[in-house]
Amino acid sequence: MKQLIFTNWHFMRWLRLAFALFLFSQAYITHDWFFIAFGLFFLYQGIFNLGCGPNGCALPNIKNI
Repeated sequence: MKQLIFTNWHFMRWLRLAFALFLFSQAYITHDWFFIAFGLFFLYQGIFNLGCGPNGCALPNIKNI
């Protein structure tokens, strides 16, 4: 788990983390607490490196014949 969190930081992980922090700040500034849900979603994706990769969200096409 520690290796998953502390390795392989690329541009999209940093972007998701920055967007989460932006949403948290907007929720605080505008007092619109609904933004926190979206911020938590992007924070979770950024920390655990989840989400669609460079090939999109498609599953790999593996055929066992």
